[in-house]
Amino acid sequence: MMKVTSFAIASVLLSTAAYGQKPLEFKDVFDFKYAKNTQLSENGAWLSFSATPYRGDAVGHIYSLKNNQLLTTVERGTKPQINKNALWISFTKIPSLLETETATKKQKKALTNDLVLINTTTKEQQVFSKVKDYQVSDDGLWLAYREVHQDKQKKKDETIDAEIAADKKDEHHTLVIVNLSTNTTHRVAQVGKYALSPTSHGVIFATHNSNGSQNQIGFFHLSNAKQTPLISEPGVTLSQATWHPTKPLVAFNMGNYVNDDPRRRNYQVTLWNAATNTLKLVKNSDGWFTAKTAKLTWSEHGERLYFQNRPELNVKTPELKYLETDSLYDYDTIRAQKGLKIWHNDDAQIKPREVKTWQETNKHRHYQAVYHINNEKVAQLSGPQVQDLTLHTEAQFLLGSDNTAYLEEIMYNGFFYDYYAVNVKNGDKKSITTRTRFKPSLSPTGQFAAYFQNQQIWLKDLTTNTRTSLTHSINHAIFADDRHDYPSEQAGYKFAGWQLDGKTLYAYSKYDIWAFDVTTKTAARLTQGRETKTQYRVRHLDKLATGFTPGQTLTLSAHNLNNKQTHIATLSLKDNTLTTVLSDAARFDVLKKAKHSNTLLFTKQSYHEFPDIWQTNSTYRDPKKVTNLNPQAAKFSWGQKPELIKYKGYNGEDLQGVLIKPENYRAGDKLPVVIYFYRYMSQRMYDFPKMELNHRPNFPMFTSNGYAIFLPDIRFEIGKPGPSSTQTMINAAQKLIDIGVAHPDKIGLQGHSWAGYQSAYMITQTDMFKAVVSGAPVTNMTSAYSGIRLKSGLARQFQYETGQSRIGKPLHQALDLYIENSPVFFADKVNTPILMMFGDKDGAVPWQEGIQYYLALRRLGKDATFLQYEGEPHHLKQFPNQVDFSIRMMEYYDHHLKGHPAADWISNGSPYQSE
Repeated sequence: MMKVTSFAIASVLLSTAAYGQKPLEFKDVFDFKYAKNTQLSENGAWLSFSATPYRGDAVGHIYSLKNNQLLTTVERGTKPQINKNALWISFTKIPSLLETETATKKQKKALTNDLVLINTTTKEQQVFSKVKDYQVSDDGLWLAYREVHQDKQKKKDETIDAEIAADKKDEHHTLVIVNLSTNTTHRVAQVGKYALSPTSHGVIFATHNSNGSQNQIGFFHLSNAKQTPLISEPGVTLSQATWHPTKPLVAFNMGNYVNDDPRRRNYQVTLWNAATNTLKLVKNSDGWFTAKTAKLTWSEHGERLYFQNRPELNVKTPELKYLETDSLYDYDTIRAQKGLKIWHNDDAQIKPREVKTWQETNKHRHYQAVYHINNEKVAQLSGPQVQDLTLHTEAQFLLGSDNTAYLEEIMYNGFFYDYYAVNVKNGDKKSITTRTRFKPSLSPTGQFAAYFQNQQIWLKDLTTNTRTSLTHSINHAIFADDRHDYPSEQAGYKFAGWQLDGKTLYAYSKYDIWAFDVTTKTAARLTQGRETKTQYRVRHLDKLATGFTPGQTLTLSAHNLNNKQTHIATLSLKDNTLTTVLSDAARFDVLKKAKHSNTLLFTKQSYHEFPDIWQTNSTYRDPKKVTNLNPQAAKFSWGQKPELIKYKGYNGEDLQGVLIKPENYRAGDKLPVVIYFYRYMSQRMYDFPKMELNHRPNFPMFTSNGYAIFLPDIRFEIGKPGPSSTQTMINAAQKLIDIGVAHPDKIGLQGHSWAGYQSAYMITQTDMFKAVVSGAPVTNMTSAYSGIRLKSGLARQFQYETGQSRIGKPLHQALDLYIENSPVFFADKVNTPILMMFGDKDGAVPWQEGIQYYLALRRLGKDATFLQYEGEPHHLKQFPNQVDFSIRMMEYYDHHLKGHPAADWISNGSPYQSE
C-alpha cells in the first residue's frame, strides 16, 4: 500500500531571483565551506563538524539540536569527536594556513596541534597544547593525551648506543592524564601506545626508556592516581590496546623490541582484568603469530574479541654486504647489490602489480580470528585459502572472499572472486559461488546466500548446496542493469538486506524493492517505482544491525529517472505502507541517525541550494534547517534553473542532458556553450555544484560569466566507443542549436580521463566544436592497451577487453577497432584547437599518451597546446596547479568561444627558464 502524502519543505534559495547579479571570480570560490567530519551525538542532542573552505582555515562548529542554535565555534578546529555521554566535544586545532604555507620543510615538521575541549553544559573551552593524540572517557570524567616533545635531536642521540632500540617510527611522548572534574593532572614520561578505559577504571600504557632496559607496561588507577607496573621487562612494548565496552577488561598486543625485525616480532594477544589483576593469553594456532600491525576490535557488547594473525614467516636471509677486501670481488656479494626485478611469464601478477600488492597488502597481511569470551575459544575466520573477510562485529556469519585463483586473469579480464560463508562460532566455511564479478549477500542465520548470475537473482541453500532462481518467472521487472554498456556480464541492482530470522531476502530491481520468501520462493513487490520511473533504495542508518525486523520502518531514497528529483520515503515492513516524507524539486540525502534517539540529519540541495544540514525525527514531520554555511552565495549571478533537454543517442535511444543558462539569459540569445561530460550526467540535475577548482569547469563560474553549461548523457556501443560517443555528442549539440540556445560557432568540449579520450577523438571526426580542453586522454589504444596503470600496478588490457574502453576483444583479434578508435591515427583530420592537460605522475593513464597526440598534431601544424603539471597524478592535487589550470581553461574558452584577445601563453607559449 502506498500513501501519496508527503511533507514538502519550502525551497531555500531555489528561486533564481534570490541571487544577485555579481559574476563569480576565482577568488570567490575559495570562501565556500563544506561540513567535514560531521558528528552526531548518540543522544541526538549535539551536532559538530569542521566548516572547511576550499582555501583558508577551517572553523569547528557545534550546534544544539534542541533549538538549532550555534553553541560555539573553534578557530582552525578539525576532526571533531563527541564522547559517548555527549558531555564533551573535542576538536584538533591545526596550525593556520599561513603558518603551513610560509614554513620551511624543517619548520613544518616542528608544527604541532592543540586540543580544544568544549563542555556542552557550561560552554567552557579548554585548550591543551602540543597534542599528539588524545582520548576522552565515555563517562566524560577523564582525558588522556600525549604531549609532543620537540627535542628530537636529543632523542636521536640517546638511542645511538641503545641496547634495545624502539622502532624508528614509534614515537614516545609524555602522557598527560587529566581529571576533567577537578582539572588535576598526572604525567607519565616516554609513553607509546595507551588506552583510556570507557569508565573510570584507568589507563594502560607502554613506556620506553632511553636504552630500553626499563621498559614497562603499566596501569594508572584513576580512583587513587597510583601507577602500577603490569609487566616490567627489557624491550617490552604495546602495538594495540582496547578496552571492553563495559567491563574493566582490556585487550592488548604485547611485543618486545629485543627482536629488531618488526615483521617477525611476535605480539602476544593478552587480556588483563583490572578488577582482579589477572592476565590471560589468547593463543594462536601452532605456526601462527600476531605481528605489529595487527588490529584488535571488540563486538558491541564485548562477547567477542576480534584479533588478527598470520602464518609464521621464513627466517630472514642475511644480506650480503661489502665488509672486507675479499667481499669487493666476491660474485655473490657483488650481485647482491643489483637493482633487478625479473618479469616471468608464469608469474601470477605482473611485476608492478606484485610490488604494489606486496607493499600495500601482502607485506603486513594479517588474517582475521575471533576469541569468544564466554567459552574462551578461538576461531580462525580467514587465512591463505580465504584471504579477505567483510567484518561485521555483530554478525554470526561473515562473508569471506578470495581472488588468488584469478590474479593472472585480472590483468586482461577484470576482477573475479570466490565467496564463502564463514561461521563466527567455529570458523567453518561454505562455498557460496566461484569466479564471479558480483558480491553475494549472506543471510544472518548463515543458511542462505543470494547472488546475481546470468541476469537472475539466485538463492543458494548452504545446508543442502542447492540453488534456485528467484526471478526467472518475474516478467514485468528488470533485474539486470539495462544501462550496462560494457563488454562484460550485466550486473544486477544488488541487495537491500535480509530479515533478521533469515526467512526473507530483500533485493532490488531497476525501480523497486522486492521481498523473496526463502521457503516458498515467492516474490512480493514492496514499492511501486516502475509506474513512476522512481528508483527506491534502502538507506542503512544502523551500522550495527544485521537484518530487518518484521515490524521495522525503513528509510528509502526515491530517485525519479524522469525528472531527476530525489525524495525520501519510508516503508513499513509490517503492512508495506510506502510514504513519501520529504519532497521538493531537489535532492534529499539522509546522513545519520542518532544511536539512542530518533534524531535524524539530512541535506537538501539543488543547483541553487547548498546542501546545508537539516534535522528531523523518525516521523519526518516538522523538519528544521540547522546550518547556513554559505550565505554569500546569494550575492552571485548563479544561473537559471537547470533544464532537462532530450535528444537521441547513437542507436536512436532516448537520452537526456542538463542545460544551465546564465541568469540574465533572454529567449533568442545565442550563447557560447561548454559541454562537460563523461558517461551518464543528467542525474546531477539537482546537485549543488562543487565549489572548488580542479580538472573540471566550475559551473557557476561559467554561467555567471555568460556561458551556458551542458551535461549530456552518453551511451556507448561496444567496439565503437569513439564513433558512438561522437555521434551522440553531435546529436546533443545540434539539439542545443535547434532550440535556439547554442551559437553554432561557439560550442566547446571539456572532458577528463575517459571523457578526455572522447573529446580528443571527437575532433578527428567533426569540426562542430570550436575548442576542446582534454584532460589525461588516451589517444593511442594500441599503445595504451599494453600499458600499465602505475597507481595500481594493473595491466591496462582489462579496460579494453571487458571494461571502460569497450573494445571487447584483445589487440591481436581486433587491431582494426583499436586503430579506428584512436585519435592519434586521425590527427590529420583535426581542425579544432585543443588544450591538453596531464600530470606527469599520472597513475591511471600514461602521460605519454598526451605526448603522442601532441607530437602528431604538432607535426601536422595543428593548433595544439600541452600543459604538463609537474609531480601531479591523474587529477590535480596541488592547490596552485588547480587554480592555474582553472584560469587557463577559462582564458582558452574566452578566446576561442567569446573572441577575447588570446592570453600570451595561448599565442606564444612559455619558454623554459631555470635559475
